[in-house]
Amino acid sequence: MSTLQERIAEIMATAGLSVGDIADIAGVSSSAVTQWKEGPTKTIKTAPATRLSEKTGYRAMWIATGDGPKKMQDDGLTSLTPIDLENNPDYPAIQRVRFKLSAGASGFSVEYDKGRGAPIVFQREWFERNGYRPNKLFATDVANGSMEPGLYDGDTVIVNTEQSEPKDGRVFAVNYEGELVIKRLIRDEGQWWLSSDNPDQRRYPRKACHADVHLIGEIIHKQSERL
Repeated sequence: MSTLQERIAEIMATAGLSVGDIADIAGVSSSAVTQWKEGPTKTIKTAPATRLSEKTGYRAMWIATGDGPKKMQDDGLTSLTPIDLENNPDYPAIQRVRFKLSAGASGFSVEYDKGRGAPIVFQREWFERNGYRPNKLFATDVANGSMEPGLYDGDTVIVNTEQSEPKDGRVFAVNYEGELVIKRLIRDEGQWWLSSDNPDQRRYPRKACHADVHLIGEIIHKQSERL
C-alpha cells in the first residue's frame, strides 16, 4: 500500500498541481497539504479527499487511505475530466504575474509568470460573494521579510487592482519609486503612511505616501507554506 506522501506526490505530478492548488481544491490550508506531502500524516479526512477526487479522477478512498482502486476507471466507473485551470467558468483562474512598474507612474503592466506553477483558482461563488472580478485579480510573490510574521518572503498574495482607494489598516501592493512593495496603510496625523508589520522598525521604518507613491491594489488573500 502506498503512503499518503506518495499519493499526494503522484496527484500533484499527474495533474500539474502545486501545494497551493491542492489546498484550494481540498478546502484546507497550504500548511496542511505540506503535512500531507512531507509530514507523518497517514490518512486524510473524507471531505478533502472527495473534493480532490472530483477534480483529479482519483478515487476518494484511495486518496484518503490508499485502499481500493486508484482511479475511477479502475473500478468500472466513468473517469472525470481533469479541471481546466485556465479556462473553466466555474473556477475562474487568477494568473501569477510580475508587476512592471515605473517610478512616479500610476499605471502598471504585468508579465505572466508561468514558471511559478498553475494559476490560482476559486469557485465562482467566492468571486461573486466578495464582489471580485477575476480579470482584476493577480497573484504575485512577497519579496522580503518586511511584513513578517503575517507574510513571509516567498509567500503568494492576491492583489485586487480594482480596489486602489486607501483604507486605514489594510495591506496594499504599492508602486514605491518604481519598486513593488507590500505594506500596511496607516492614517496618522493627517497623512498616509506605508508601514511594515515586522517589529524591527529600524530595519523597516514606515514611509510617507507622497505624490509619486501609487497604490496598485489591496491584498485580499495569501498562500503560505510557513506556519
